[in-house]
Amino acid sequence: MCQLSTEGTHYGCGHYVVTRTVAKRDCGTKYCMNSRLHMENCPHCPHCLRYYGPDYEQKITLETKTYCSDCEYWFKGPGSKPRK
Repeated sequence: MCQLSTEGTHYGCGHYVVTRTVAKRDCGTKYCMNSRLHMENCPHCPHCLRYYGPDYEQKITLETKTYCSDCEYWFKGPGSKPRK
């Protein structure tokens, strides 16, 4: 699996949200769709790796105590209201 080096924001809820991709580390396998060695008309594609692996580097460019937009909805917004 190929991996990325990213920059992003670290929120008070603990989530890290990517704001910029800095670099890509190529895994060098022809069975990874993100690799430079993957063939354009690959006969194995239904079984090829489709996703990146975990980031090999995460640089926090902003750290805030607020919640990310998803957590804001569920913990402080309409999603936090009791249901009938």
